[in-house]
Amino acid sequence: MVAQKRAIDPKAIGPQPEDPAKGPKTEFRVRGEEMIEREVKTSGKTGRVYLPGSWVGRLVKIIRMD
Repeated sequence: MVAQKRAIDPKAIGPQPEDPAKGPKTEFRVRGEEMIEREVKTSGKTGRVYLPGSWVGRLVKIIRMD
């Protein structure tokens, strides 16, 4: 007995990237004390994110959302 080939719907496998050149988005799971969402502002030829003064000296992780 031979298994029959079936067409697979790509959407059934998982989410497809908006731009195929970029690849699929990655899911991150992090644990922490607080979370804030900010927009990166221009600072010369780089970007800058302002955080609360109480976070100075603390470990933070930055994840680009788009």
